[in-house]
Amino acid sequence: MEKKILIVDDEQDILDLISYNLSKEGYRVQTATDGMKGLEAAKNQRPDLVILDVMMPGMDGFEVCRLLRQDRAFADSAIMFLTAKSTEIDQILGLELGADDYLQKPISPRVLLARVKSILRRGGDAGRGETIVAPEILRLGNLEINRQNYTVRVDGKEAFFPKKEFELLAFLAANRGKVFSREALLRRIWGESVFVIDRTVDVHVSKIREKLGAYGTWIETVKGVGYRFTEQV
Repeated sequence: MEKKILIVDDEQDILDLISYNLSKEGYRVQTATDGMKGLEAAKNQRPDLVILDVMMPGMDGFEVCRLLRQDRAFADSAIMFLTAKSTEIDQILGLELGADDYLQKPISPRVLLARVKSILRRGGDAGRGETIVAPEILRLGNLEINRQNYTVRVDGKEAFFPKKEFELLAFLAANRGKVFSREALLRRIWGESVFVIDRTVDVHVSKIREKLGAYGTWIETVKGVGYRFTEQV
């Protein structure tokens, strides 16, 4: 099925460049010139991917991302930031808000297409190894992880997890007791070709623990290695 991509940027030349290259690859492309118009277009079109410029007048890309991630309708939509900044603090903020990847300006069309294809690829085999395939509904004490509708219930109350947070939690929970390095988790959840910073996994684990409340300790940090899920019921 044709993938829908929304590009939000206040620079017309950037919109034209990205639109041209993505349209050539067969994607259905829509554009918006500011954050408010982008938010409205996203709600109307329900794109598979939103490419957001960070620095825009009025509502910036971070705010658009935050509002989209609060809406369950966009749980499956990927978000890529376009940024002229390369500092880690900006990247960490974007990841905490639920971004899937970054692309730094000036934009290389070849790199752009590679990133977009990687983000939109679903159900890849990267990093699976000998891991367990998670059941549709995984119940661990008072924690329920439902892969059918991407929902998590903690003590009977539903908690919202953006797609990458959900996939990371479900993967670790389905492979209880196994230790995974950050690199292995990046490959498994984000894919081989997505270029994200090393702190990506740490940021997502922190958000997951916060939402799990008392069960957050079930995700253990293995110093110098990575993470594992240890059920304590």
